[in-house]
Amino acid sequence: MGLDIRLPLGLIFLIIGGIMAVYGVFTRGSAMYASSQGINLNLIWGLVMLLFGLIMFIAGRKK
Repeated sequence: MGLDIRLPLGLIFLIIGGIMAVYGVFTRGSAMYASSQGINLNLIWGLVMLLFGLIMFIAGRKK
């Protein structure tokens, strides 16, 4: 009976990363990105979090 933290951690990162990526897609070209020199950080970090969550989820499922 082992508790594998990778599965819930992967799901959390998948959900939060998905929300951030979708928000970044819908706010492309918005004035709020002027302070970050026009770089859509929500989209970039949302995709990074999605990738990390996917890796953790897959690793948790394989054991």
